[in-house]
Amino acid sequence: MLKFTEEHEWLKIEGDVATVGITEHAAGQLGDLVFVELPEAGASFAKGDSAATVESVKAASDVYCPLDGEIIEVNQAIVDDPSLVNSDPQGAAWFFKLKLADPSAANALLDEAAYKELVA
Repeated sequence: MLKFTEEHEWLKIEGDVATVGITEHAAGQLGDLVFVELPEAGASFAKGDSAATVESVKAASDVYCPLDGEIIEVNQAIVDDPSLVNSDPQGAAWFFKLKLADPSAANALLDEAAYKELVA
C-alpha cells in the first residue's frame, strides 16, 4: 500500500512497517541535495515530529515522521550520496523504515490520486 502526506512524504506500507521517503515533487522543489541527516535506529517519533533533515543548494528542510512509530532501519546510501534522492526519490532513495505503533492510522493518509491533486 502506497500512501502520501501533505508534507510530501511517501510511505510504502507492508504489515506494520512503513518505508518512508520524500516524493518526487519534494525532491524537485528542493533541487540538488548536498546533505542528508537521518535518525538513529531505535529512536521513537510521534506523527509530525522532525525525523530527518535534507539540505540542498537552495534550502534546508525537515522530513517529518508521517505516523507514530520506531525507526528500525535507515538508508545509509543517501547519507553517503545525497544525489540519490534527486535521481530516485520514490525508489532506492528511501529515508527510513518505521515500525508503526498503529498500522490502521495509515488509512487517514492520502492515496496517490489525492496526493497528485494536492500538487497539481
